[in-house]
Amino acid sequence: MHEGATGKKEPNEGLHRTLSYAHGDAEATTSSHVADAKVRRGIHSRHAQMIAIGGIIGTGLFVGSGQALAVTGPGTLLLAYCIICVLVYGATTTIITVGTYIPLDGSSMAAHAARYVSESLGFAMGWLYWYTFGILVAYEITAAALVISYWPNPVHIAAWLSILWLVIVGLNMLPVRFYAESEFWFAGVKVIMIVGLILFALILAAGGGPSHEAIGFRYWRSPGAVNEYLVDGAAGRFCALLYATTFSLFSFVLGPETIVLMSGEIKSPRKNLPRAANSVILRLVFFYVLGVLAVGVICPSNAKGLLDGGHGAAASPWTIAMRNAGIQALDSIINAGIILSAWSAGNSFLYMSSRALYSLACNGMAPAVFSRINRWGVPSNAVLFSALYGVLSFLNVSSSTSAVFNWFISFTNIGGLLSWICCCIVYIRFKKACAAQGVTELPYESVFQPFAVWATLTFCIILALLNGFYVFFPGHWSTESFLTSYLGIPVFLTIYSCHRLKHRHRPWAHAPGDVDLVTGLDEVMSLEEDELSSQDRASNGAQSVRERLRRVLEFFSESTGIAETAGARRNH
Repeated sequence: MHEGATGKKEPNEGLHRTLSYAHGDAEATTSSHVADAKVRRGIHSRHAQMIAIGGIIGTGLFVGSGQALAVTGPGTLLLAYCIICVLVYGATTTIITVGTYIPLDGSSMAAHAARYVSESLGFAMGWLYWYTFGILVAYEITAAALVISYWPNPVHIAAWLSILWLVIVGLNMLPVRFYAESEFWFAGVKVIMIVGLILFALILAAGGGPSHEAIGFRYWRSPGAVNEYLVDGAAGRFCALLYATTFSLFSFVLGPETIVLMSGEIKSPRKNLPRAANSVILRLVFFYVLGVLAVGVICPSNAKGLLDGGHGAAASPWTIAMRNAGIQALDSIINAGIILSAWSAGNSFLYMSSRALYSLACNGMAPAVFSRINRWGVPSNAVLFSALYGVLSFLNVSSSTSAVFNWFISFTNIGGLLSWICCCIVYIRFKKACAAQGVTELPYESVFQPFAVWATLTFCIILALLNGFYVFFPGHWSTESFLTSYLGIPVFLTIYSCHRLKHRHRPWAHAPGDVDLVTGLDEVMSLEEDELSSQDRASNGAQSVRERLRRVLEFFSESTGIAETAGARRNH
């Protein structure tokens, strides 16, 4: 262990504020809040793993992949998803390594950034998470309402927006076990649907469709596996790969961070968080890679509707493949599944947005009112305030205000890359602090570290700078596209700079030897011991029940044997 574990090493004064979150207390210079009330650990292992697998799967995988397929071709899209999966694996292992060390109430990657790097970075990351997750709630509600328009119905879109929003808010206001259970089943349905779609693609490719014509990899030959984009030749194929990577990244961003945000409400976090992280890898390989491969096999990249289709599932490559194959009934089933996916993703995003705000309040970086917990262990004020982002979805009711909605969405597009860049910095500083203080045993660490963190950091910076590269080509300039791609960067830097200027007398980063690696560790270890004791008691209880049952059976067996012996003697 390190020196601090024996009480010989104390954190410096500059860290006083960042340490306060470990026990839910605010610094004297901040507003006081309820320190005794804490969120409840109602998320079980099965919940965490299923939420990690399918909790944030929204419309990107089912509909958004069609646009990338049309522009780049199936081969390029598959290669892009493989590259992204490697990138997400590096980000996930980086985040879980830090998040599992001291997974306390109010923890998030922003809280860990404030503790291991600087308060300014933690402040900026916390608000980045809050507004990014919050705006994504409105995005998913809008997507679900528009997909409903696939079916003819007289109900105004505002009514659907209201229903979707109210249900999401209601689920998040209930005790966390209800959120976890609902997301467990939502994610389960999405997993079943994705597995079914992959099997459908396999059957269709093998000739199991109504026409019994084997498709195979026909569409990889014509219209082709690789398209050119912006320019001709090899440069055009590279631009297509870059476009597919940056465009498809939207389906993955902020996924790993959601696991850490659950750490204050998950049982046995040091054991279950790594399990959830491993399930993320399963989701990447099976759902995304195989899903994109299946899409490229059954749907041609030049299919009508991928770029100029109608609402929702009308632009989904799955639906187009079903129509081309002459299958009429499945499109409505897929449509319903897409609605459920958007609804579920919106539910998860509101949970994450509210917990990000709650974490900020626990750190004294947001008003203390948002750290208050109701009798069910839910930060209700944070949930209700974050739910206001759902109102933005009503901007789509009128075509004149839909452009305003796109401006809000522009804040989220770059948020994921900025988050991963910051998470890599947090990991690097955390490991430096561990090395300086002699901490060698961590609950979780990937065998690919530290190489994975440096590769992830490098590629994230490159992708952030090239996120809107296409607008710089002659004839492709678009102010809206430029803002969508890059506006999030100056917003984040502004938030960071404002906090940094206010606290300019403090160091840019905590010295590795002064980083607090002790506060809250006893609480985590005590929690683990209590859970192990509970498991032992349950195990002993089960053993005692089995022992009593065995004695009862032996008694009856002996009694039966005595009775049989006596009867045999009488007969004799």
